[in-house]
Amino acid sequence: MKENPLDLLVSEIKKCTLCQQYLPLGPHPVLQISRHAKIIIAGQAPGVKVHNTGIPFDDASGDRLRQWMGITKATFYDAQKIAILPMGFCYPGIGKSGDLPPRSECALAWRKQLLSAISDIKLILVIGAYAQNWHMKETKQKNLTETVRNWENYGPQLLPLPHPSPRNNIWLSKNPWFEQDLLPQLKNRVKELL
Repeated sequence: MKENPLDLLVSEIKKCTLCQQYLPLGPHPVLQISRHAKIIIAGQAPGVKVHNTGIPFDDASGDRLRQWMGITKATFYDAQKIAILPMGFCYPGIGKSGDLPPRSECALAWRKQLLSAISDIKLILVIGAYAQNWHMKETKQKNLTETVRNWENYGPQLLPLPHPSPRNNIWLSKNPWFEQDLLPQLKNRVKELL
């Protein structure tokens, strides 16, 4: 049986060593995709736990993101419904105040091919500044807070979000409008699409 082009692409990505020399734990690309997915989660890069398990958002950030979306783990990990495409597929290492930014090589080498392989994208959850810089380019605001605050300006297909990491608890407490105004809309949109 002949493999489909997306399976071949994912197989190529899983063997990727483009930035091996910069990865403290070595390459271990983590993603989830099907050409039928309606929702894409455009995150940052895997953390150490996700690197070790190979399961995207298999951590406290994932628990919070699933809560924000109002879905179960089973739905979240159904690639036919949800694609998980971080900006960097491998754990980038740790910096002074948390994980390093995603390596840029991933987006340059693979992102356009992956996005074009999904036939009917209805919603992209654009999580964090690095994903917003790539997906929203000139339309993003001066910073992440303002971009997320102006979420209604991005139409039905793009929805900017802060990172769901527990490190963002202070941001969440300073921006109560996020939980009051945006999260109910996110849950409704996800329910409508799934």
